[in-house]
Amino acid sequence: MKKRILVTGGMGFIGSHYIRTLLAEEPEVEVVNADALKYASNPLNVRDVEDHPRYHFRQVDLSRGDDVAELFAEERIDEIVHFAAESHVDRSIQSSLPFLKSNITGTYHLLEEVQKAGSTIRMVQVSTDEVYGSVDEGHTSEDTVLAPGNPYSASKAGADLFCLAYYKTHGVPVVITRCTNNYGPNQHPEKLIPRLILRALKGRTLPLYGDGRQERDWIHVRDHCRGVELVRKKGELGEIYHIGAEKPVANLEIAKRIAAALQQPLFHIQHVRDRPGHDRRYSLDTSKIRRELGWEPVIPLDEGLTDTIRWYQQQTDWYDGFMTDELKERTET
Repeated sequence: MKKRILVTGGMGFIGSHYIRTLLAEEPEVEVVNADALKYASNPLNVRDVEDHPRYHFRQVDLSRGDDVAELFAEERIDEIVHFAAESHVDRSIQSSLPFLKSNITGTYHLLEEVQKAGSTIRMVQVSTDEVYGSVDEGHTSEDTVLAPGNPYSASKAGADLFCLAYYKTHGVPVVITRCTNNYGPNQHPEKLIPRLILRALKGRTLPLYGDGRQERDWIHVRDHCRGVELVRKKGELGEIYHIGAEKPVANLEIAKRIAAALQQPLFHIQHVRDRPGHDRRYSLDTSKIRRELGWEPVIPLDEGLTDTIRWYQQQTDWYDGFMTDELKERTET
């Protein structure tokens, strides 16, 4: 009997890449993709696997307890990899409640079902470096005190703490990953790199918050998925594992690289009013996952960024099929 893995948020950017990783590399695994089909979900992200015999889709809103209970009653689930989340900081500043419902309440409902099942279902909680807040220098370790600086990161920190509490109190078998900023094909156009690429392709300005010197540690989505898969297989329960490149780069430098690759003048880079509570720098210490699980990133930023730009140049059907008029206006103006 094949192992059945529930992947939440599998219509999203990272979740869809992870599903393809599972189906390509794990022949004894079946995938149940549970996604609420909200604004960041895109069925085109899984169009190449939607007819795969080991793939099955369920539309489920994790913030609705009855929906989650029905899912567990009707599907045999052996493991969970939990990607589903509201993840855009700007949206969390404008309206925080959806983040609380999706990221905290949704995670709670999963933990409850695992507990009801006798805590036999192993769960990976996929989290973010943003739960630590801004770090002026060096790298944050897995033991660093949480200090989220915006509603999005606060909701992810809350979800992580629920996972650790259920592990300690109820013995729910959960492990947490925290990753740095992802990039790559299929990423939602509201995120920095695809937004800059799509605007540069149209010869528009490239907007950056503040002075653009905020630093992020960029990692290709496929490297992230490899790390999550190692943690799923070998990670120690109740532990946290960092995934990142340990090479922070300023947003301004990213914009310059994209402008140069698409032969856009640097004066197209436009500095706009900074957002409230904007964290200055993120960087994770990834020595634990490298030492214990043998993971390390293999896609250099220059190579990955070039491939990502090429993908967006070629995939106009993905872009046009995904974007509502509202999102097109936000991305293009």
